Amino acid sequence: MNPMPPITKNLLLINVAVFLFSAFSSVNLEGLFGLHFFMASHFSPYQFVSYMFLHASFTHLLFNMFALWMFGRVMEQVLGPKRFLILYMVCGIGAGLMQELAQYIYYTNSELSSYPAEALNGWLTVGASGAIYGILLSFGYTFPDQRLFIIPFPFPIKAKYLIAGYAAIEVFSLLGRAADNVAHMAHLGGMLFAWLLLVYWKKPRQPFQFRKPKKPTRSSTTRRTTRGGSEIDYNAQRKARQEEVDRILQKVRNHGYGSLTEEEKKKLFEASNE
Repeated sequence: MNPMPPITKNLLLINVAVFLFSAFSSVNLEGLFGLHFFMASHFSPYQFVSYMFLHASFTHLLFNMFALWMFGRVMEQVLGPKRFLILYMVCGIGAGLMQELAQYIYYTNSELSSYPAEALNGWLTVGASGAIYGILLSFGYTFPDQRLFIIPFPFPIKAKYLIAGYAAIEVFSLLGRAADNVAHMAHLGGMLFAWLLLVYWKKPRQPFQFRKPKKPTRSSTTRRTTRGGSEIDYNAQRKARQEEVDRILQKVRNHGYGSLTEEEKKKLFEASNE
């Protein structure tokens, strides 16, 4: 088995360490670092980050960390540590923003709008679920036909159908206003921000460079050069690299990450950091 990638491993350790400290300490971490409603008196902007590392119960922690271990290590190997950490944080913060939006809509359409700010401190969101749902979406987006065995189903399910099922459950729970103390809007927000980020990364972009204008001379060429070659040569090389990355990703989808050679893993890692 491949060693645990560094970002996934450190996220697991931090979440477990914070939970243990919270369980055996008299400090009210949730009150300080949980995400409060932005109109509550205990709200602070830093809570959009800190709330992701708190969990309400051992079961809450267990399910989130199991999903992080199962899908996060794969996505970190595909995206690289830097992009994977960006994905995790963006999805978690985005989930928090969407949860705040849902609470604000409920607030404006209820009698709570007449309550003082101190009375709103009971609205508290904790957990890495938004970031985890973003990782689930990114896995299904990258490996849509990968078959997974999920308890209690006795047969494998393609990742794209599994992720669609999770999303459908969250939508129906949200529309049904399920009184289950679960932040369904945060889960959907994590998936939404993951999709937006993956689409952004997938778009080809030319490297941005500041260049001083040069006066044309007889000995110079008017064709712009990039990285030591003509623009046409550069675009051809970029297309060839992208085709090679697509071939490697298709191999991962069909046979798993472990089927890659060391050279293919290196190419995939380099492409994720471009």
